Amino acid sequence: MSELLDVRRAQMARAFRWSAALFIGFLLTTHQVIIDGPLIRIDKWIHDLDRPEYEGLSGFVIRRLDDLGLRSVTATALLIAAFYIARRFKTWRPLNLAILSLICLNLVVGFFKFWLGRTKPKIGIDLLHFGGMSYPSGHASNALLTWGVLAYLIYRYAHVDRYRGRLASAGVATISLTVCIVSLVRDTHWFSDLLGGLFIGGALLVLVIAIDRYWPSNSQLS
Repeated sequence: MSELLDVRRAQMARAFRWSAALFIGFLLTTHQVIIDGPLIRIDKWIHDLDRPEYEGLSGFVIRRLDDLGLRSVTATALLIAAFYIARRFKTWRPLNLAILSLICLNLVVGFFKFWLGRTKPKIGIDLLHFGGMSYPSGHASNALLTWGVLAYLIYRYAHVDRYRGRLASAGVATISLTVCIVSLVRDTHWFSDLLGGLFIGGALLVLVIAIDRYWPSNSQLS
């Protein structure tokens, strides 16, 4: 039993370190946005690229891929899955972790969106404190955090082996990168918006995992 607790504490400490490192990455990205640093030159370069017009079936597919980061889609999928896992294993922990992750995401991302008020690239001007809601990208942070928490819950409660766990992690990364690429193609976010969204989404995801590892649960795998 003591060995199991030591393992969990080591996992928790490692998760906290990763969460702190990712949050520092988010703060550095935010600093670049505020001071109009070199990263913003990349924003403008990508924004000025020529983009094809996506209409018909291609436009439909692009929008549906973008929906993989839409809050209503990701939150609904996570809550339904967490509720099923909670019922299946007779513990409220999966649902509690899902709700905790969504609350943290909306509070942190919402705060920075309102505080910075960055305009979206669609209007062609990059301004702060102008009533915009561009930074950080909610789509990028939603995709990484919510699909990541879902993959974590499945791994911990459904007796998935490590190989399938790695496949799930690769799936989360693929979805998150797809959402970011689609946002750049549609010019709905600056590159730094998406980078900041990935950093804060990753930081919160690893923080939720650290919290879960701190309090043992008999319903989970070790």
